[in-house]
Amino acid sequence: MTSLRRRRTVPATLAGAVAVSLAATFAPAALAVPSPDAVIAEVYGGGGNSGASLTTDFIELATANAAISLDGWSVQYLPASANPSSQWQVTPLSGTLPSGGRYLVAEASGAGGTTKLPSADATGTIALAATAGTVALVTGTERLSCRTVADCGADPRIRDLVGYGSAVVREGTAAPATANGTSSARATLADTDDNAADFATGEPTPVNTKGETPGGNEPGVSARIHDVQGTKRLSPFDGKRVKDVTGVVTALRTFGSARGFWLTDPNPDTDPRTSEGLFVFTGSTTPAVKVGDAVTASGTVKEFYPDNPASSNYQSLTELTSAQWTVESSGNALPAPTTAGPDTVPGELVAQPGGNIEGLDLEPAKYSLDFWEAHESEIVQVSDTRIVGRSTEYNELYVTTKPQEHATARGGSAYLGYDRPNTGVLKIESLIPFAERPFPQANTGDVLTGLTSGPVEYDSFGGYTLFATALGEVKDNGLVRETTRKQRTGELAVATYNVENLSAADEQAKFDALADGVVEHLASPDIVTLEEIQDNNGAAAEGDGVVAADQTLKRFTDAIVQAGGPRYEWRQIDPQDVRDGGEPGGNIRVGFLFNPARVSFVDRPGGDATTPVGVEKERGKAKLTVSPGRVDPANAAWANSRKPLAGEFVFGGRKVFVVANHFASKGGDQPTHGRFQPPARTSEVQRLQQAQVLRGFVDQLLAADRNANVVVAGDLNDFPFSPTVRTLTSGGALKALIDTLPENERYSYVFEGNSQVLDHILASKAPRGVDYDVVHINAEFAEQASDHDPQLVRFRPGTGNAVQDGLFDLLDWLEQILSKKPGV
Repeated sequence: MTSLRRRRTVPATLAGAVAVSLAATFAPAALAVPSPDAVIAEVYGGGGNSGASLTTDFIELATANAAISLDGWSVQYLPASANPSSQWQVTPLSGTLPSGGRYLVAEASGAGGTTKLPSADATGTIALAATAGTVALVTGTERLSCRTVADCGADPRIRDLVGYGSAVVREGTAAPATANGTSSARATLADTDDNAADFATGEPTPVNTKGETPGGNEPGVSARIHDVQGTKRLSPFDGKRVKDVTGVVTALRTFGSARGFWLTDPNPDTDPRTSEGLFVFTGSTTPAVKVGDAVTASGTVKEFYPDNPASSNYQSLTELTSAQWTVESSGNALPAPTTAGPDTVPGELVAQPGGNIEGLDLEPAKYSLDFWEAHESEIVQVSDTRIVGRSTEYNELYVTTKPQEHATARGGSAYLGYDRPNTGVLKIESLIPFAERPFPQANTGDVLTGLTSGPVEYDSFGGYTLFATALGEVKDNGLVRETTRKQRTGELAVATYNVENLSAADEQAKFDALADGVVEHLASPDIVTLEEIQDNNGAAAEGDGVVAADQTLKRFTDAIVQAGGPRYEWRQIDPQDVRDGGEPGGNIRVGFLFNPARVSFVDRPGGDATTPVGVEKERGKAKLTVSPGRVDPANAAWANSRKPLAGEFVFGGRKVFVVANHFASKGGDQPTHGRFQPPARTSEVQRLQQAQVLRGFVDQLLAADRNANVVVAGDLNDFPFSPTVRTLTSGGALKALIDTLPENERYSYVFEGNSQVLDHILASKAPRGVDYDVVHINAEFAEQASDHDPQLVRFRPGTGNAVQDGLFDLLDWLEQILSKKPGV
């Protein structure tokens, strides 16, 4: 399985630098001149649409310079797909744009939404598109006539222009697309004439010349922070205005489209359920406050969800929006942080009511998720804590506050059961600009030494997260990539490896790293089942008809030879285009590599994407009707998922059946840290059906020959304790070899700080001298060729004849003895 992590925006400290660098390197020269004063600060076209909270579209202007008279100026709008018949729509302006202030232009309203704009400084009737369009600030009211980038860039009346989404007319590259609930807002008032670099997508934050925000003219109710937070996950003031909210600024987020600052009340109440911290959201505007400022604030309380609140599986963040504040004093001492450790974070995860937990009173002394919620937005610190999840490409890592909790042999935290969660896991991100302090690179088992502290928030990716304002140093504990032993002459070595969306379009470095894993760390197995082999052009245009993977497999096998390994042959079946799921356009599939110098493949023609493999009995032995062949590919259990591939091999005159698998993804399951408990594992339904189909095929093989050597291998996308795996092992027909390892060695994948098992090798009773190994070379490391660790089994295939099997065992025993005594 590919990582379940959803794609998201990189932090602005990095993203801004990357965007500016790319714009400077690759973008064409801007035709317009950057505005010397007034700019378009924000554009919103979703007002009144379904799912929107605001009732009205708006355009917001700003200036960092002296006040500007807008009399005789206008804002104008052009549809995204401009053509010769397209017309600019005009809203005249009047009045003054104040120095350092904002100017709000209200446009068309819709039937939806619940929140009105603050009093507008100008009003028009333009219905801006919610996802894409072009807005211009014009030093005149005559309708523009330009409809191309070049023509608009040459019009001196255009003071500023932004194209968002798929807009044809834009400055540089268009700003990202918006939606009913998001706007496109300028990150800073500096104008580079590249919309993609200047604008970010986020929650709409309209402000008028008076500094008013939505609902800002309502009086509000006086409240302390602990009143706002309340004793449950949701604020009792959700959606209401509050005022007289006091606290000391403890941290700032000064990048991205979710900027703001954290307040903590230095005079807490006595209720352990109520947090004394609160996040004040300022959108794409950097707040003018400093750590240590004592602030009195007002605003609207909102429970922020990372997606649609009505259907979200995640928990929310209580925050103050549309906020106004006064700095009462500066240089104040910060409230003491909460120390998180083995004795403070409870060992039980959360209540399991069989539904939504948001209505339950928090029990921070009993449940770990309640503990973190009761300290939401407060400063929390950890010291000398072990890293249980590597540094990722998203600039995050995971630590444990409980060093003894399910510790793996290599420093992680093993996930051993639905009822045995790792309650000590905590994600770490950074609020420190990367130019000042690059995010550390760490492997599982390293230690984050010294003090790490910062506010804690819930994040849909990984649950509760400490956003560090002080970040410890990484102590490298010297984690080494494992190497397994070479198989002996009489042993057959079968490995499985998820190579994470490998295609011929990948860079050579990925092929080389994977090849090194096969040759150096897996000791060149005889057979390798592969998962996530993509077609020759990878995740290119979806539905382009390209399904062949011969170039991908040739580059891989060539790289293995170059690394000193054998010249592997391969067998696989091209899937039907866009029918097997995975990364769009990639057409991932499973397949076999095998070393023809040690093992032979029994080719029986007829196998294709839709033809099922069958089992026949011949002279008391099982044989496949086609080889390779897909297992019941038309069965509904395999809809939008990879189909298992069965192959018949011969090793030393003994027949071995290997089935390569990649079961349906866990995507769509509710998170273990979400608001529904216990979480629904909806994807498990399909995997259970797949396990039943696969088990039926294995039963056919064993019915034809109860002594058949059967190996089922691959990414089953499920845990050893899951119904999926237990269906395959029911009655002892197959044995899950992961169960033969000690608990602290049972993992092949690390997700959100949990070392867990998704990849499996299962074997029938016939193989003898079974020696199984998970070879840890990827999942725990910041640098990895794949997100999965490979694994393999070495064994002596059975013949069904006790005398012959005894002879093979004797020969293998003699080889072991001789290998230990060189010169004998």
